[in-house]
Amino acid sequence: MTPRLWGLLLLLSLLWGGSFMFINIAVQAWPPLTVVLSRVVLASALLWLLAGMQRQRLPLTRPVLLACLGMSLLNNLIPFILIAWAQQSISSSLASVVNAATPVLTALVAHVATRDEKLTGPRLGGVLLGLAGVAVLAGPAAFAPDDGSGAELPGILAGLGACLSYAMAAVWGRRFRRLGVAPLPAAAGQTSTSILLVLPLVLWFDAPWNLFWPDGATLLVILALGLLSTGLAYALFFRILAEGGATNSALVTQLVPVTAILLGVIVLGEALLPRHLAGMVLIAGGFALLDGRLSRRFAARLRRPSPP
Repeated sequence: MTPRLWGLLLLLSLLWGGSFMFINIAVQAWPPLTVVLSRVVLASALLWLLAGMQRQRLPLTRPVLLACLGMSLLNNLIPFILIAWAQQSISSSLASVVNAATPVLTALVAHVATRDEKLTGPRLGGVLLGLAGVAVLAGPAAFAPDDGSGAELPGILAGLGACLSYAMAAVWGRRFRRLGVAPLPAAAGQTSTSILLVLPLVLWFDAPWNLFWPDGATLLVILALGLLSTGLAYALFFRILAEGGATNSALVTQLVPVTAILLGVIVLGEALLPRHLAGMVLIAGGFALLDGRLSRRFAARLRRPSPP
């Protein structure tokens, strides 16, 4: 990837890493489904505004609408439900490790479903090294619940199901470029379709007419969650997907734990442990393998004839 795409990936990880803090606050005021609905409504408004300012439109053709529906299901509804169910039986640390398997599954799905993102040794090695780094970040306590009974298989399988859904979404989303849809209207189309899917669930389960408006500080958090960690984040995600491909866009799931830890250290004063640094080094090594420039330089040095 280019340095610009790496920069966008880092910014996206900051936005999604910060969303964990926002969600923890938001769900204290509203039920989870209502929080999800508020996210996609605010995100849609921002994305349509940005698309309109750049005079970009979403063609209302059947293939484009089906692409939006597929992204809404694969990138929002299915993984959100699976992750929520999984975290009833596994810790958030273990959930983050499982979620970091997304690039591995994306690489496998892209290898089968595409012609230009075939799996190579360095690419697979980089993704697996990054996954190992996330596991080191989480630490051994992540792999057993508080009762010490060991990792919970159903929750892990549900988390992997969410990863597979995200992987399929990353590959599915490539069709927007083929259909001539720019990243902003593609993201707006996905979030708008998500509103149609989530709204009936909110009306049925949450009865929003009985909910109270949150206080000012919580309302600001919900606005930040919708506008920044969802709207702006999806604009970046679809840009990376269009320019860098499915596997590269999925790498953000390995950066999110890093940014979440760093935000905890900087904002909340949490401790930075040695395993955090070790995990970050492994993730950086994995990204270096994926980038390819270091391995190409090393190979060039090996091919260079040694002096007599």
